[in-house]
Amino acid sequence: MTPEEAITQTVGIARPGTWADPVTFAEVWDRTVERDPGALFLRYAAPDGTVGEWSYGAFDRRVDAVAARLHVAGVRRGRAVHMALANGPAFVAVWLASVRLGAVMVPSDPFGKAPELAGHISRTKPAMGFCAADRAGEYRKAVTEAKELAPDLDMAVVAVDEQAPHLDGVIGGGGVSAPAPARPEIGVRDTAAVMFTSGTTGRPKGVEITQANYAFCGKIMAERAGFDPDARLLVVLPLFHGNAQYYSFAAAIWSGAAIVLQPAFSASHFCAQAAAGAATAASLFAAPLRMILARGASGPRLTLDHCWYAQNVNDDQYAQLSELFGCLPRQLWGMTETLPAALTNPRTDPVPSSMGQQTPGCLVDVQDADGGPVPDGEVGELVVGGERGITLFSGYLDDPETTEASFRDGWLLTGDRTRRDAAGHYYFDGRHSEVLKVSGENVSVVAVEAVLAAHPGVLEAAVVGRADPIRDEVPVGFVVARDPARPPSSAELLAWCGERLGKAAMPRDLTLLDELPRTSVGKIRKFLLAGRAAVGA
Repeated sequence: MTPEEAITQTVGIARPGTWADPVTFAEVWDRTVERDPGALFLRYAAPDGTVGEWSYGAFDRRVDAVAARLHVAGVRRGRAVHMALANGPAFVAVWLASVRLGAVMVPSDPFGKAPELAGHISRTKPAMGFCAADRAGEYRKAVTEAKELAPDLDMAVVAVDEQAPHLDGVIGGGGVSAPAPARPEIGVRDTAAVMFTSGTTGRPKGVEITQANYAFCGKIMAERAGFDPDARLLVVLPLFHGNAQYYSFAAAIWSGAAIVLQPAFSASHFCAQAAAGAATAASLFAAPLRMILARGASGPRLTLDHCWYAQNVNDDQYAQLSELFGCLPRQLWGMTETLPAALTNPRTDPVPSSMGQQTPGCLVDVQDADGGPVPDGEVGELVVGGERGITLFSGYLDDPETTEASFRDGWLLTGDRTRRDAAGHYYFDGRHSEVLKVSGENVSVVAVEAVLAAHPGVLEAAVVGRADPIRDEVPVGFVVARDPARPPSSAELLAWCGERLGKAAMPRDLTLLDELPRTSVGKIRKFLLAGRAAVGA
């Protein structure tokens, strides 16, 4: 059954997976500013305790100022703007200025290593890049490497204090900006961002997100959460990820709610931060939730109205979190490619162990390997329907083959094994792909393997996931030495990885083997390695 056929069987609600009258994200922002320019938009608590606050109208003027600087640097409709910035008003202002100009925001892990950043930069060829002043050396190294990959790259680099509770460094000129540029005509299908996500090929996939995608995401998530202008959304997850952008910022902007932004997640300070910002809602992964509980849940008991979370927590943890937060947290499931969380738990009677039910406005199904329907209670692949570029991502950057292979009969193939019960609740049953979820971050085992195998003392390497009570999963490596008589030490390999991988992708354990277990046709029998990893053998 195609998504169109599934839609025709739905009665009594809006056609799921479609949007009859899409708008741009730039329009959504403008409408919200015009509706109540004095309403609080952003409250940012810097690490030194300094707090900056902006109304929608005040921040809109800052967005104009940043857009002027981008324009002077050559940013135009369709040109990329790269960012390697941690949470702060600088990230938000550059993002919204890019949206206003019809440019393409390309966010990377602010603590990413030069090779990773260079790959993102060389593939998107930004006109301008922003980095933190204290990491400018690594960033400029990445730009140099990117120019070797893309000789025609012409990119201005701006280093800023990403934690400043003001925007003077982003605007430049001592805080005095050039006149705001004329606004270009922007289409709903114009690319607004490229979000790089780990894939099984080892080469990160650039997920192309349109203006309509951000707007649709904000609409669906705001409506499902029940946000209104009085909501105050606490954001502690990194802004270069989809969760903070999709479920918090886009939803807040759609509903006119306020954002309470923190520089980073802190388990020991989470409750105090929420209370200080008078937060009414939050969005987290299961791993940070468990970290909050592990730290004794210090700080005041909260009175949140709403909390999203991704991935399972056990029943005891759920009960503790419900008491701590003052609400029943609601699990959801989504991907960078799906924009909204296609599965969400309802406000009334959420099921903690379930990823949720089909989110109103979205379209999901469970199918077998041939695209046929899977009966309730049986396991199949979770698939998502929708219109590419409007309610689903438009495609993968410079990779039409992977884009087409990701769809079957109009359905996005997620690679996640799922079962659905008679009440329409979906339950996770593992992944088809070789992507680990480490504290909510996607980690490609193939990418980690490539780094290990590049060490001059390594012949080959394999990486599997091991369950972790705090981080959900962690990478564990198995290595075959190039010279068995002189194998590299674990310390040497970990140092090698530390220079090339982010924190989430770092192997937690390394085991030296004489050879990797293989099938008769030479494929690595990873289930055997996973068994060894599980028992620490």
